[in-house]
Amino acid sequence: MTTTPEGALLWQPSARRIENAQLTAYMAWLEKTRGLKFADYAALWQWSVDEVEAFWASIWDYYAITASTPYTTVLEARTMPRTKWFTGSKLNYAEHALRHADGAKPAIIFQSELKPRTEVSWDELKRQVAAVASTLKQLGVKPGDRVVAYMPNIPQTVVALLAVASIGAIWSSASPDMGQVSVIDRFRQIEPKVIFAVDGYRYGGKDFDRRGIVKEIVSQLPGVETIVLVPYLDEGISAVQLQTALPQPGPSVILWSGALKGAGALTFEQVPFDHPLWVVYSSGTTGMPKPIVHGHGGTVIEAIKGNSLHLDMVQGDRFFWYSSTNWIIWNMLVNSLHTGCTIVQYDGNPGYPDMSTLWKLAADTKTDVFGASAAYIAQCLKSGVKPRECGDISRIRTVASSGSPLPVEGYQWVYDNVNSDLLLASISGGTDPGAAFVGACPILPQYAGEMQCRCLGSAVYAFDEAGQPLTDAVGELVCTLPMPSFPLYFWNDKDDQRYRESYFEMYPGVWRHGDWLKITPRGGAIIYGRSDSTINRYGIRMGSAEIYRVVEAVPEVQDSLVVDLEYLGRESYMPCFVVLKPGFTLDDALKERIKGRIRTDLSARHVPNDVFVTPEVPRTLNGKKLEVPIKRLLLGEPLEKVVNRDSMSNPGSLAWFVDFAAKRAA
Repeated sequence: MTTTPEGALLWQPSARRIENAQLTAYMAWLEKTRGLKFADYAALWQWSVDEVEAFWASIWDYYAITASTPYTTVLEARTMPRTKWFTGSKLNYAEHALRHADGAKPAIIFQSELKPRTEVSWDELKRQVAAVASTLKQLGVKPGDRVVAYMPNIPQTVVALLAVASIGAIWSSASPDMGQVSVIDRFRQIEPKVIFAVDGYRYGGKDFDRRGIVKEIVSQLPGVETIVLVPYLDEGISAVQLQTALPQPGPSVILWSGALKGAGALTFEQVPFDHPLWVVYSSGTTGMPKPIVHGHGGTVIEAIKGNSLHLDMVQGDRFFWYSSTNWIIWNMLVNSLHTGCTIVQYDGNPGYPDMSTLWKLAADTKTDVFGASAAYIAQCLKSGVKPRECGDISRIRTVASSGSPLPVEGYQWVYDNVNSDLLLASISGGTDPGAAFVGACPILPQYAGEMQCRCLGSAVYAFDEAGQPLTDAVGELVCTLPMPSFPLYFWNDKDDQRYRESYFEMYPGVWRHGDWLKITPRGGAIIYGRSDSTINRYGIRMGSAEIYRVVEAVPEVQDSLVVDLEYLGRESYMPCFVVLKPGFTLDDALKERIKGRIRTDLSARHVPNDVFVTPEVPRTLNGKKLEVPIKRLLLGEPLEKVVNRDSMSNPGSLAWFVDFAAKRAA
């Protein structure tokens, strides 16, 4: 792989690609129907935020949003929070997800470590949604009731979500690799009536029985009246086996096969634009996870805009994004049904038996859009996997990345090893806004380490401490105008207190996201990590992602973590923790080489005080490094107050840091 400097031109879309882009067709429609002609994307983006009401109205019209009742007002006021969008309209998320249903063609292609590849047709998807919705109604589920899932990324979870949405109930999900405490912390806040659950799952070649965990979860959710059990690990399991294990009296148990026997036509409860669709959660690495409520209409219109105009997806595309049901990316995967795409699901360890697994899946399923986390792409790079040697992946025209900043080397690796002519959609936004703030544009060039644009309708800027916008300088990522997908509210958040504290405390009336952002002079965007974990050495701030890029470019280094242990009244102390590749040891020469790279490539001020080798870097279930919790632990706070183990993908990694903190305190 060639070494590429940040900002180097990696890809220029061809004239034909620009001509065929969905964004180009939308711009032509604007000129024809609105008399609006834009010289380039920058001018289009500026209009989309200056005239935000006209922009979102155009998306409504261009994509013919299905509404049983039309809207009377696009936006009542440009104030946040509690903004009212498309007032008066009534629609349904599930109706939109199924409106492009295409008969016997596949709506879902699924494969897992446990199950061979199978397909669910659009007709079969509609039939199953109708049946499960009828069963839920028979169980007494009404609009506004909460229905939750302790389910992996399998077709039954998609069916359950659409069935719940079709009747106007409220969905929430957690992956079965989450521990019971984290699941209870989430679901207890919203008091569900029904829970869908699997008996277990397989990951990395190992089976995990989850029936005992389901029992414990339900015992802490007194409002649950019914468990819909999906036999996944053991197809021979019966409802009676789980029923007898539950305290009596308790919820009833029915099998998934029983839920599919529901009789009734597929109907869609027409709900207001801002009717709650689902509750998603902050990562929950510290404290109680925030229960974030998104609405039917905002999710629909944002999903259609993002998938079509930014990811350049069209009806019939096959869309894969590796995710668990904990992550908003899973919701985004299901959202692609709104564009008429076939979703490709995989449940299991992406690195088992090796890092070629997902690329082989993409080849076998003829995937058009391939998505994964930045951490996964980094692991592919480190492991030396060659996607083009895994099968015919020539149909992949977009590679999407999220979860954390994709380093420059990751950009280069994609173009070197996947396809030299593709859209690399590195995006940032996430669970909280239910959207991408910055991301991809199919008609713009791609520069190394840089997201191509601010997304349409997203009034995103980098603010300094005084609330002034910056260009070509790092500041707080803010959004100065509301978006339809923004949270309606937090569940049980009196007077929006927690909602306001989370986003609007630093800049009143302006959404502060908590990331460091730089808007480049050409309109691109670079994310430098979380602003609350910023390295602030001697008054000079730097995003941790910049340091990781340099440290992890050292050939011996597999992974790294850096925290600034800044004490009040004391000099800053910054340790750097590294995970080394097998066969290497951390001697003084390697330490000095790591420090030297930081000194030369970044700043002498940001050279760590010391370098330590650790077995693992602690990460969330979504792959994010636990910088703030580890910082708090090393500053002397007890482990139980700084991190929730069940929200981690590798909780065993904490033991080393607990021991390290104890030795430093001694």
